[in-house]
Amino acid sequence: MFLQNGAFGTALMSVTATAKVKISPFVATLAANPTFVSALCAWAVAQSTKVFLNFCVERKWDFRILFSCGGMPSSHSALCTALTASVAICHGVADSLFLVCLGFTLIVMYDAIGVRRHAGMQAQVLNVIVEDLFQGHPISQRKLKELLGHTPSQVFAGALLGILVAWRCSQVCATSLLGCHIGHIVSLLGKSRISMFVYIL
Repeated sequence: MFLQNGAFGTALMSVTATAKVKISPFVATLAANPTFVSALCAWAVAQSTKVFLNFCVERKWDFRILFSCGGMPSSHSALCTALTASVAICHGVADSLFLVCLGFTLIVMYDAIGVRRHAGMQAQVLNVIVEDLFQGHPISQRKLKELLGHTPSQVFAGALLGILVAWRCSQVCATSLLGCHIGHIVSLLGKSRISMFVYIL
């Protein structure tokens, strides 16, 4: 129950209450959900890692990879695994929501290794056939996207990344919330002492 309210949302609500900054309640609610934050962070870290690894190989920055599929690690696996791990941490593995997320995650990972990967392999073969048969024809200039699925190692790396991000996000949320609660208690104690001092005077 303690982890079900995220520190990001608490911080946003505090800023909204103390400053003149207006933040949408919808955004604050999403930011207060550690499961949403874990999934989003896992996806962002996975996609950023793809850009960095591509730079190490190609020696040039290609930020289009941030919004593309395929490659190391699997961002789909990272997102889904972070979602499932966060639900397990926040609600427990006995909760029905965990089983729903687990089933969803396994389907996504299986699809990435199976259907999507083979679709990419077929696209690669078709591109070669079209280039050979229709050389010089405008249709030979149209290329099918080949990088669609993932290898088992890419899916495993994404899953491991998702679990680590979910665990870290949950730790940060718990620590920040504890700090918020302690600060609130200290503030209340301080006000009560001032009230008692005024009353004595």
